[in-house]
Amino acid sequence: MNALELDGIRVEYDGARILDGVSLRVRAGEVVGVVGESGSGKTTIARTVLRTAVTSAGSIRVAGVDVTRLRGRALRAWRRSGAVQYVFQDPLRSLDPGVRVVDSIAEGLRIARIPAGEAERRLAEALDAVGLDDDLISRLPAGLSGGQRQRAAIARALVVQPRLLVLDEPVSALDAASRDRVVQALIALRDRRGSDIAMLVISHDIGSLAAMSDRLVVLNRGTIVEDGPTRRVVTAPEHPYTRRLIESVPLIRTPTANRP
Repeated sequence: MNALELDGIRVEYDGARILDGVSLRVRAGEVVGVVGESGSGKTTIARTVLRTAVTSAGSIRVAGVDVTRLRGRALRAWRRSGAVQYVFQDPLRSLDPGVRVVDSIAEGLRIARIPAGEAERRLAEALDAVGLDDDLISRLPAGLSGGQRQRAAIARALVVQPRLLVLDEPVSALDAASRDRVVQALIALRDRRGSDIAMLVISHDIGSLAAMSDRLVVLNRGTIVEDGPTRRVVTAPEHPYTRRLIESVPLIRTPTANRP
């Protein structure tokens, strides 16, 4: 089953076309990276999935639900369902500076009124998935490194058991060591046995995307110019724009797992 289906999405701002007929699929359990330069429309795709960007054409389906025309109470109910969770670029701003990390992670469970026993189980699973120790989560966000904060933000998204995780530039604000730890956490999450969570990862960093994604979607000026298995795209790119992106990266690591 597809976790996400975008068909012919068009977004316009003040007469300028930001997305022009974008269509893509993300299967359950699949990690799809969307790469492109600044201004290519990457973040607008993420906002479209969340229904915070207004589309002028096309349709959006999340886990089989057509969310394109949801309004008012129906849209609020869908958002509260937790089917889609968003991980922001800057975890220091997305985590409340005056609240312990563990309380921020568990906030969605309290909103959903998950019983205490089930909440504790989900919290433990989310922390294990991103590799955060108990001594870290008792601190305030300022007491964690950038990579630890981003892993906490990912755990907060995971506890509500979303069908789709949208990550917008999840490593661009981190130093090299922290970036690698977050990428490894996402790879481990992707490869967890029985995991069917889908991830849409937005980034200008094709090197990081190549390490964690199953498929790469290349966006240029609001249009998809290439879409294929990551290994094929980075080793035998078909579009000149993709080749230029790859040539700008000294070393690209591709996934080692044999995934469909």
